[in-house]
Amino acid sequence: MSLCEYKDLERFLENVDHISDLMKELNSSDESTQEKALEKADQFISSLEENETCRTRLSRTVINKSPSRESRPTNASDEPRQSPENFMKALEEDADERRKRRQVKEELAKALKEKGNKAFAQGEYEVAVKFYTEGLEQLRDMQALYTNRAQALIKLEKYKEAISDCEWALKCSDKCIKAHVHMGRAHLALKNFTESRICFEKILDIEPERGVMVKDYLSRVDQEQKKVLEEKTVRDKLIEGKEGITTVPDLLIKLDRPNQSVFYYCGGVQLLSEAIKDSTGQTLFRLNNGFSVISGNNAVRSSLTQTSKEQNSEELCVSVLRLWRAVCCGNEENQQLLLQCSSRREQIVQLLDSAASAALRQACLHLLCLFCETQYGRGIVTENLDLHRMVKNMMDCFCRNIMSGTTALAVLEKLAGENKFRVQFREKFADVFAAPFEHLLGNISVSSLDLLPSLISVIGAMCRDEVISRKLGSREEFWRKSFSAVGRCADCEYRRVLYPLLGLMINVSHNPAPVIREHAVEICSRCVVLLSDADGGIITRAAGLLSKILPKSAAAVQEVVQQGVVKRLLKILKGAGQISSRYSITALAACTASSLQASEELVKFDKRLVTVRMLLGSSDEVVVGNAALCLGHCSAVPGAAAGLLGSDCVLLLLRRAAGDAERAAVQQNAAITLGKICRAEPRHMLKLRELHCLEILHSCMKVIT
Repeated sequence: MSLCEYKDLERFLENVDHISDLMKELNSSDESTQEKALEKADQFISSLEENETCRTRLSRTVINKSPSRESRPTNASDEPRQSPENFMKALEEDADERRKRRQVKEELAKALKEKGNKAFAQGEYEVAVKFYTEGLEQLRDMQALYTNRAQALIKLEKYKEAISDCEWALKCSDKCIKAHVHMGRAHLALKNFTESRICFEKILDIEPERGVMVKDYLSRVDQEQKKVLEEKTVRDKLIEGKEGITTVPDLLIKLDRPNQSVFYYCGGVQLLSEAIKDSTGQTLFRLNNGFSVISGNNAVRSSLTQTSKEQNSEELCVSVLRLWRAVCCGNEENQQLLLQCSSRREQIVQLLDSAASAALRQACLHLLCLFCETQYGRGIVTENLDLHRMVKNMMDCFCRNIMSGTTALAVLEKLAGENKFRVQFREKFADVFAAPFEHLLGNISVSSLDLLPSLISVIGAMCRDEVISRKLGSREEFWRKSFSAVGRCADCEYRRVLYPLLGLMINVSHNPAPVIREHAVEICSRCVVLLSDADGGIITRAAGLLSKILPKSAAAVQEVVQQGVVKRLLKILKGAGQISSRYSITALAACTASSLQASEELVKFDKRLVTVRMLLGSSDEVVVGNAALCLGHCSAVPGAAAGLLGSDCVLLLLRRAAGDAERAAVQQNAAITLGKICRAEPRHMLKLRELHCLEILHSCMKVIT
């Protein structure tokens, strides 16, 4: 927008404010105020005749409270002045006309914006700028047109113009997030680091929840500033002629010589790797086009694509991968540059294929592991590499037992912790991850023993995504192979697979998949056996799986009750930690809810329900709520409620029913249980009266009656 156009917009806005003030004065009850307002209106409309360029059907006649007779039509009335009502009507008609014209302009501007967006999506940035500009000619205060044009201008590297557009967008709305983002990016491109940081930090003032995004942008600013400082330091050293500073450039010149032997290039690359010992060497490599020199070498390219038949070709490939590690270690700029090249991205993924040698795969994995040490590096890998093919190659090697799993699983586990990585596998999780994993579960061997626990950890990390968790939990093959693996691992050398596998089954069992209900009896039967295991961790996770599965299946409850689950769970509760208590009391509540036999056994084995009552005082509300449920279920057992006379049961339940629990279910369960106990044994009502808890009693009466 030009200066002239900006002044027009400012003038228009001032006129709107002036008209609003005039209308208030014309509506005043004070006649003198009305008189002055009419004079101001005369002057204002006269100025519009001289300066206003917009067309309107409004008569431009100057309002004059004492017009001369010569200026009146012969049939005009002798009205002393135009009334405030007529003036307001004229203003309303003018405003309506302006509104209609604006609607037309808005439609045109929106259509031009859509054309610009389409051109931008197709990479036609010049065309996009043209459409956005035409849109602004129609509607100068359309914020989206400024921010969209700024984005296109950044693509065209017209950063100052982009900043100007962002400033205009902020004049339209000072809370425009996109304007601050694009302005920050433009300043960053111009190396205005302070200004760039200010732009990004302002986003937090507007929307504090954008912290992750702002952190990412500020990290980019830090990275770029670090790069500039490093390059300046290196150039200063070159000017000063410091010893050893020319080693890297000299080696790159020698490696750029064509038609040398593979052995020549292999030795040169190894020397170059040894010369790059710090950030100075890494910066020299970048400033002297090291990536282009190495990737442009025909011998190197043939070795990386594994098409060369020459001797030492594999050694050259391994040397190049080690060079890239030396160049990229701790250097985010070099990491970005390495993966910007499509051919290098393709080569890295290809070298993980089962057709590659073990040495090549291992060297490639070490490079990827270096990237995955930082969140920034993981982001580069996620954004640039063909992840589906990369993971498929790794899983294929696992299944064929031709890859050492330690490094590969370290890479996968770190990547699986990134939400962007998980989202990309929502559609293909079954093929890429689940199927190979199920194959390994069904074929546990000594050779896969070191692999499976870490792979289970990777699958568990992937299941943090709810979509992926549902998909795995609904797979028949997963559950079938998991049952088989639990049975095999329970009493043999494969026990270390059991603990992480039970944890994974717990995590995916919360989904209401039909397959879980179908296999509930088998799952729970195996878990009951594990409740007698010597390993406390196994016991805890077996109880955890029971707590997830039992509420879904009455048949499973009946089966485990026959297996003596109540006595085993009660034993765990008497000496368990917090997590074990939570799992065990939840499983026990599920049993007593649908099995009278379970309630009878609990009353039999826990005299006066001492253990369950003790749990009512827990700080864990899940434990408290389920303990209350167990007490309520047990009240159906003849004599159980009477056995609680004289105990602190009523007092504990009252405290929980009247408390301020974060979970409403805790208060509800306590109140319901109190009602059940009072109904089963009316003498508990006396205790309630003694405690003067009429309000709580009233709430419980709803249950009693």
